[in-house]
Amino acid sequence: MFIQTEPTPNPSTLKFVPGKQVLASGVEDFKSLADAGNSPLATRLFEVDGVAGVFLGNDFISVTKGDLDWDLLKPAVMGVIMEHFMSGAPVMEGDAQGDNQNEVFDEEDRETVDTIKQLLEEKVRPAVAQDGGDIIFQAYKDGIVYLELRGACSGCPSSTATLKNGVENLLKHFLPEVKEVRSA
Repeated sequence: MFIQTEPTPNPSTLKFVPGKQVLASGVEDFKSLADAGNSPLATRLFEVDGVAGVFLGNDFISVTKGDLDWDLLKPAVMGVIMEHFMSGAPVMEGDAQGDNQNEVFDEEDRETVDTIKQLLEEKVRPAVAQDGGDIIFQAYKDGIVYLELRGACSGCPSSTATLKNGVENLLKHFLPEVKEVRSA
């Protein structure tokens, strides 16, 4: 098994590509060992000293580090990923957390929200996934769109620029009623 690593815009996060499907659908974002209970892979990764976050995508795993240097942490993370996939153990057990279902918006804004979600799905999420992360719609109120950045994008130094210069401009172009995009 060959695992590729790719840098992300977030220097604290590396993207690991195992060459196999990680999740059949959706994404999972784990911020601690306590969150990782339904993922044997994430649980094992959090057992590596220095791992501070695990994000699972369709064909990649983004790992966020704490204070340790990647030169020390990367081989251990790659070893855990390789051992996990070679063992045949599931990546997830039971119900997945999936995307946030607690979206907030007025029903009269349903058409606008549907267009926002479609634009995010078709134009934004693929680009964000390339960087080892994801972007999730959270809310829409009074022309303001609230989005959550996950994985490598969460806490990334360029996340504000991504939201303001990229996503906000895109949404304003297609939806004049959008005034601003904020991090949820």
